[in-house]
This record gives sequence, C-alpha cells and structure tokens, in this order.
Amino acid sequence: MGTLSRRELAALVEEATVDTYDEHDELSALFTSVEENLAVPFSTSVLGVEVTVRRIDLSRDGRIVALCTRGEFRQAIGLLDVPLPEPAPDGAEWVEAYRYYWTQ
Repeated sequence: MGTLSRRELAALVEEATVDTYDEHDELSALFTSVEENLAVPFSTSVLGVEVTVRRIDLSRDGRIVALCTRGEFRQAIGLLDVPLPEPAPDGAEWVEAYRYYWTQ
C-alpha cells in the first residue's frame, strides 16, 4: 500500500470526519468509513502466522480492530497492527487514512 500522498490521506480523513464534533465522533466516523469500504474477508500474516480478517469492529477501549481467525481461534487485533497484504484489498486506502489520522 502506501501509494496515496499525505494530501490524499488528509482528504480522506476530512471526508470521513467533516461533520464530527470531537475525537470520539472522529473515531466513529473513521470506523464507519473503514467498515463500509474495506473488502473483507482477506488473508494477511500477523507475527508470521497467516490469519483471515473477517470483519472490522470498534473496541470498548476506542480502537478500530480487525477480527481475525485462524482455524478455530479468533482474536481482535488493533487495525494499526495488522499489515495489509499485497495486493491490498479494495478499500485499503481507508486503513491507510486511519493510520495517517493517528500520526497527526
């Protein structure tokens, strides 16, 4: 991934958060954008283990998480910690926009 410029990422964040009032609203808006646009399921590798990202959720502690499975095992992993595969799934630009949001 990483093909979008900082300006393009900022525009996506602005698009998602245009009608928000605080950080909680911004996070909810970004979550909605990621959830609606990211094509799931997709496979990726976490700590050298292949997992399937089944869906995206908003955790109680205010993080966007990827709900991952491997066989019968399931785990929520912070979306910031989930590497995107190559080629990236459709809508991956929203994951990059979320990452950009947290670096600002």
